[in-house]
Amino acid sequence: MSKKTFFSVEYDFQSSPQLLYQYLSTPSGLSEWFADNVNSRGENFQFIWDDTEENAKLIQTKINERIRFQWDNGSPEDADYYFEFKIEVDEITKDVSLIVSDYADDDEMDESKLLWDSLIADLKQVLGSS
Repeated sequence: MSKKTFFSVEYDFQSSPQLLYQYLSTPSGLSEWFADNVNSRGENFQFIWDDTEENAKLIQTKINERIRFQWDNGSPEDADYYFEFKIEVDEITKDVSLIVSDYADDDEMDESKLLWDSLIADLKQVLGSS
């Protein structure tokens, strides 16, 4: 299996970090924009899209600042990859940014970024953020 490449994309938000964090860290928030349904039991999350199910483990969190999930599908190479949401607030302007970090195969990099663009557009719509 080929090694995946790390990438991150930054998005501006018209939202408080606290509200944004709720949509990134809770099953109910994530099911509003990220997956059709999300279940959690402790640090284990189950993401459901149509007839597809993916499991991830919450491996790092700092309230209102960051949350990191690691895919857990029984494959040893999954341990090397994660996806992360990081909320940053500009100290001067108080502008809120969301930085999404993920991994993708080189030949799927553009599609992965487009997928995140689409997902974040959905999140902004849910939050009423333009």
